[in-house]
Amino acid sequence: MQTTRTRRSTRAALAVLAAGAALALAAVPSTAADGTSATDTPRFLEPAELPPHATSLWYGSDVTAGQPEVPPLCVGDALPSISSHRLFWTDLDTTAVQVTVVEPDEQRAAAFAALLRKKLADCAQTLMEQYPDITATQKYYGKQLVEEGAEVFGVHTVGGWGASDINLLSVGRDGRTVTVVRWGQMGDFEQAQVGDFWATTVRAVNKLY
Repeated sequence: MQTTRTRRSTRAALAVLAAGAALALAAVPSTAADGTSATDTPRFLEPAELPPHATSLWYGSDVTAGQPEVPPLCVGDALPSISSHRLFWTDLDTTAVQVTVVEPDEQRAAAFAALLRKKLADCAQTLMEQYPDITATQKYYGKQLVEEGAEVFGVHTVGGWGASDINLLSVGRDGRTVTVVRWGQMGDFEQAQVGDFWATTVRAVNKLY
């Protein structure tokens, strides 16, 4: 019984991690706002700035103060309470989230961005340690010289029950502001929209301030 419960727990956790709680997002009202909240937060991505989906539009929640309920893969424990986030989803299985943090100064922001990059560089190994029922592999897609820089990582997970999911994640910084973007859907590295996600990442960093 313990083994069954462990497998079910792992399966549920990975489904949430990979899909970004798509069913919960469907209940969040979409918005056509400019991506700003009432507080002094950086601008966020618009739904149309996500990698294009072949059969669906993208939808977006309001920008919300605090950490997302389902954080991006492998960096959730590093996100502070001062985070702001915006959720995105399609009519099908593709979801995304952007999380942005404004640090007190550029030195703190640079250190925070470095911490996030390290966590993503170790993401596949971390996932397999946390969830023994999955196999995870990853790719590093390099750096982009936008503002203070951005980097993109890809993580593919396969569950022991057969689920296969691909996530692309990026970390970028502009001055004292750091942003993380995650895009994910069912599939593997062949389905990863790397070029489109790079364009999304550049837009996200350029919009910070």
